[in-house]
Amino acid sequence: MYLDHNATTPLAPGVLDTMVAYLGTQFGNPSSSHQYGQAPRQAVATARTQLAHLLGARPQEIVFTGCGSEANTLAINGTTAGRTGHVITQATEHPAVLETCRALTRHDLRLTVLPVDEYGLVRAADLAAALTPDTILVTVMHANNETGTIQPIAELAALTHRAGALLHTDAAQSVGKIPFVVDELGADLLTVAGHKFGGPKGVGALYIRDGLTVQPLIRGGGQEHGLRSGTENVAGIAGLGAAAQQATTTGGHTHVTELRDQLHRLLMTALGDRVALNGHLEQRLPNTLNISIEGTVGAQLLAQVPQLAASTGSACHDGSISSPVLAAMGLDVQRAAGAIRLSLGASTTETDIRHVADLLTDAAGGGRR
Repeated sequence: MYLDHNATTPLAPGVLDTMVAYLGTQFGNPSSSHQYGQAPRQAVATARTQLAHLLGARPQEIVFTGCGSEANTLAINGTTAGRTGHVITQATEHPAVLETCRALTRHDLRLTVLPVDEYGLVRAADLAAALTPDTILVTVMHANNETGTIQPIAELAALTHRAGALLHTDAAQSVGKIPFVVDELGADLLTVAGHKFGGPKGVGALYIRDGLTVQPLIRGGGQEHGLRSGTENVAGIAGLGAAAQQATTTGGHTHVTELRDQLHRLLMTALGDRVALNGHLEQRLPNTLNISIEGTVGAQLLAQVPQLAASTGSACHDGSISSPVLAAMGLDVQRAAGAIRLSLGASTTETDIRHVADLLTDAAGGGRR
């Protein structure tokens, strides 16, 4: 039973079929002027339109990258290159953002890392207090990969823009899972990772608001509006576009949300107050359940249930909390050590949920403390 969709997803139906042609007969370079370049070039253009439609953006605002981490790096380094000033992020970001921001301090840039509350949310007041006249960029993720907590990006973007700065959001976990329009979200730059919503690994994208100046990360032949040179991964890009098209047409995530909440109820019924939710009860991804079970260590618990593919929210090693996310939320060592992340997907069934609840209950020792 696969409940690790926040780590990666299986390809959505039809995505592999879309990709195969560009690994075989349509092998041409999209930059070639002859006929072998025509179909690959059109595939890239189609995918750009498909992803733009999912985000409520314009095709020219989409730059394809090799992954979500590269998109984050392009957003952060591309807007700060050659400048002095101030950058703001927050404590529960993905390492691709945190480490890139920390590296900026070696280049005459100051960094502020905002705290989060017990649910993992950034307080608007903390951002307002941190903004300065020389703030260049604020980067706050849309939804957390461990807890699923969704940040109030529109509110944070409004504060950021009033201060004259740009806002980037890593939306790798939210694209394809929750509907939004990028203009309403208020982001100037937004990161996409294909394999998080039914696309292939090894391809991502960065939304860049039209008119925004960003310095290239990879120089060379001038592909992707000159911001990401190198021959495009046509098959991967086509697959990402197909996944975006599928996400646009499948509608809501009511089914997944109902299953997630059912799993939570089953575990609480069986284990009582030993189960504690990590993250926000309502303001979180529809597929994500991060819980701690008192008296257990998450890694050990999952090791007892080899039939279940899931992740630990944290691991306790030598008394330390290895998950910066849970540590930033103020969880004590025991609760953090007992955390597991169960992330559902389109293929998850009610039978899966009931079986998982039974397995975890047995492994955790039933209702006993």
